[in-house]
Amino acid sequence: MASGTTKKKGPKGGGKNSAVKAARSSVVTKKGPPWGLIAGITVVVLVAAGVFTYSFMQVSAARKYTVSDDNKDPSVNIPGVVRVTYTGGQHVDSTQRVAYDQTPPFGGPHDGVWADCTGVVYPVAVRNENMVHTLEHGTVWIAYNPDKVQGTALDKLKDKVTGTPYMVMSPYPGLDQPISLQSWGHQLKLANPEDERIDQFIKSLRANNYQTPEPGGRCDSNQTGFDSSNPPPFVAEKPGPDAVTMDGKNIKTAESAPAMTPSAGAPAPTATAPATTAPVPTSAAKPSQ
Repeated sequence: MASGTTKKKGPKGGGKNSAVKAARSSVVTKKGPPWGLIAGITVVVLVAAGVFTYSFMQVSAARKYTVSDDNKDPSVNIPGVVRVTYTGGQHVDSTQRVAYDQTPPFGGPHDGVWADCTGVVYPVAVRNENMVHTLEHGTVWIAYNPDKVQGTALDKLKDKVTGTPYMVMSPYPGLDQPISLQSWGHQLKLANPEDERIDQFIKSLRANNYQTPEPGGRCDSNQTGFDSSNPPPFVAEKPGPDAVTMDGKNIKTAESAPAMTPSAGAPAPTATAPATTAPVPTSAAKPSQ
């Protein structure tokens, strides 16, 4: 080899390093989507959507059973409610019985004096004619079969009534279902004290100005002659031929009943129109009280 000739050499290991760098660059360039971040965001979105949907459903459900000018009878949204139209203001005296068309009754002629309905839980069955008068004032009456509802189940029902104006509760011997709810012209019979329809019925019809003949009527029994500690007893026997019929026949001249004024602490009516007092009729039946 000539002394003036020099052999050129490339960088040691240059080819290998270039390949490694190229591979690394390719890996960085082709890095996949951040699945962990995407999954986290998706979970947050789904949770937020679930909370919003639940809140919306709760608000919608509350409105569904809230009385308003546009929703005068929310009970139409409750499966199983029986509705009957009754005439109010037909009063019988304390010695008369009414041949009611429903068991328990939830409208029609009734005693001139109402049972105390200031959230009272009666330990004994009460005369139908006095209990129906409470419905005319806007009360919800929870009746139960004492042979079928006891213990914890009974306590659950008591909690819905005790101390709440326009609520009353009593045993009803021989009731064909464990539980029966009544408001004026409405009835719902149930088997389970945890049935959500109980609260729906109460919310829809308690003190409902649109569904009761005498909204805002008194519930206390002060100076009315009704003794809540010793109420007129329930009579299981079928009424005789002299009983007052549902159309008001056989009504005697009823005893004077106390003037109807809202009791202190009573909830505000759900409608703006005040109750009106009917003029004294010429028939034997007394005006609505």
